[in-house]
Amino acid sequence: MISVKRTKQPNRPTRREQARSTRLRIVRAAHAVFVDRGYGGARMTDIAEAAGVAVQTVYFTFHTKGELLQACYEAAVLGEEEPSIPVEQPWYAAMLAAEDGSAMLREFAVGNSGIATRVAGLDEVIHATRHEPDAVAVRQRSEVLRREGYAQVITRLDSRFGLRPDLAQATATDLLLLFGGAAVYRELVVDLGWEHDDFAAWLHTTLVAQLLGRRDGRCSDRRLGSPGRQG
Repeated sequence: MISVKRTKQPNRPTRREQARSTRLRIVRAAHAVFVDRGYGGARMTDIAEAAGVAVQTVYFTFHTKGELLQACYEAAVLGEEEPSIPVEQPWYAAMLAAEDGSAMLREFAVGNSGIATRVAGLDEVIHATRHEPDAVAVRQRSEVLRREGYAQVITRLDSRFGLRPDLAQATATDLLLLFGGAAVYRELVVDLGWEHDDFAAWLHTTLVAQLLGRRDGRCSDRRLGSPGRQG
């Protein structure tokens, strides 16, 4: 008798894996549609078409457009493949391990800029959609979490290395929120054409000067010439 060797079939994705893949595809499509058409102009049918799924699947997964926008924000901040809150991301651990204030702010500038590049487009959409309560609520929740997280960074910086003597922690947190916000990133990188790495270096230099009071030029490894478009 001739024996036929069976080839091993590749494992099919589980239902959970399929659901996760579908969810991620919808979030990516929604992010693109929101940025392209704005929150008010983005229709669930458009997002479904871009994701290659039925519109009923979009509603079943996210229920409302506001929930979908929230999911896009979370994916931008936490990452897509292996979502994790900022305090569990590698750059945050490197920041906590820094041996001086300038090094700590350098790690913050690099890690925070990585998040800003993903959030910038969505942030602009919401700024232009002040009459949409759901969109405003998403940004408000995001800003509450961002303030809490930044306040923890400032507390750590102050306890280990000390803030500028005339600077209160609350004011330092406000400055971190301002300079580390997606709006500043969008203005300099997206609108004015700065390179991403140049922005991170500028943010580091600015935070050292504003929070630590150092202006000795040693706070950045990268020399800034003309950070805008080259050529």
